[in-house]
Amino acid sequence: MRRMMILFLLLLLTGALVLGCASGKIDRHTVARLNPDELLGTWYELARFDHRFERGMTEVEATYTLLPDGTIQVENSGLDAKTGARRTAVGHAKFTSDPGCLRVSFFWKFYADYNILERGIHGEWMLIGSHSPRYLWILSRTPTLPAETFRHILEEARLRGYDTSKLIISPQQLETEK
Repeated sequence: MRRMMILFLLLLLTGALVLGCASGKIDRHTVARLNPDELLGTWYELARFDHRFERGMTEVEATYTLLPDGTIQVENSGLDAKTGARRTAVGHAKFTSDPGCLRVSFFWKFYADYNILERGIHGEWMLIGSHSPRYLWILSRTPTLPAETFRHILEEARLRGYDTSKLIISPQQLETEK
């Protein structure tokens, strides 16, 4: 019985080390400074990794509104590619002790990391990640960015360890890239 327990613990430790090393490939350091007011307003999604809660959506926007309790209402909306109808999800975010990290919830008390990894000098764009390398977004204050700026953001993401070839780029931004 003792041998089985030791073997089980060794397998757990090995699994934890493998997962830890795999997740260590992504640089998740957030911006050092963020004025919460700079986050407020509407942002346009220019690119994202595929995930179930935005699958098949285009023209995705996120609107952040400060609430009286100091948290932020997050309203994400986008066009359903099949029906053409606009779908909306409303959640809320709270700030953490790390200025570039928020905790966001769209369902009850289940929160996810929302890490602002990079942002434009004048706050015109943001590169957003999470605790998982499977989530990445490029948001902008405008529906498109100049091609040179967009390529710079892609390079920043790549240097942080993200596979940018997996990004779904908005049709508007793709037109700008041509």
